[in-house]
Amino acid sequence: MASFHVMSDARGMHVQPKVRRITTADLKDALRLGVEDFWAKPSHYVFLCLIYPIVGLILTRWSSGSNAIQLVYPLMSGFALVGPFAALGLYEISRRRELGMNTSWRRALDIRHSPALFSIAAIGFMLLVLFLLWIYTAQAIYTGLFGSQSPASVGGFLREVLTTSRGWMLILLGNAAGFVFAVIVLATTVVAFPLLLDRDVGAVSAIETSARAVIKNPLQMALWGLTVAVLLVIGSIPLFAGLAVVVPILGHATWHLYRRTVEPERAQQVRRPM
Repeated sequence: MASFHVMSDARGMHVQPKVRRITTADLKDALRLGVEDFWAKPSHYVFLCLIYPIVGLILTRWSSGSNAIQLVYPLMSGFALVGPFAALGLYEISRRRELGMNTSWRRALDIRHSPALFSIAAIGFMLLVLFLLWIYTAQAIYTGLFGSQSPASVGGFLREVLTTSRGWMLILLGNAAGFVFAVIVLATTVVAFPLLLDRDVGAVSAIETSARAVIKNPLQMALWGLTVAVLLVIGSIPLFAGLAVVVPILGHATWHLYRRTVEPERAQQVRRPM
């Protein structure tokens, strides 16, 4: 039963799980195991993740029909910001498979019974705020370079972006801003959600553990973030259809990355009462 505690665990303690140093081999192994989890019941996971390409198409259609063509790319790339939260059900499936439990796709909904539900929701809300800030930032950059007038057509907008100096500046500034947001999300949530599903340590400890994992493994985590970004782009290209496969693989792989990055519960260190 979930209880309202996000600053500490259920005992009112601030838990500091021990973080391991990982290698590139661990990243490859996490991806391999993610693929294995996916292939265990691929049709179930594709069905479960069809919502991602559908939402992508709806957002693209909305932005085009609402004279907000300039937001299509920010919306597509912004998926990576909320991806850690969107993959919650997949972490749960991998957790259950690891324990030899029922892994029906319906079991992905069992996260609603997690004792850390409020902590999970708190971090999910943080990601939503970051996503909205990213969209606002992208629009502000566009307005600063092109003014408040929306693009008249997709073709005209692409020509303007690819053949003019202000278009190249839009690409440069937009991707730089997006990189900052992506780093923030990676540093605060790379293992946060799997950790909370595994043990109720509280939102603050989960975010802190993710940050320590990135600080301890900067090159490996940078490579992981790049891998996630590249796979999401590849999955988005064919009308977002590839996301129905890419998202479950990445979700399962993230669970296994967590297992390689954070020591088991018996090794956790309790620092102080909150």
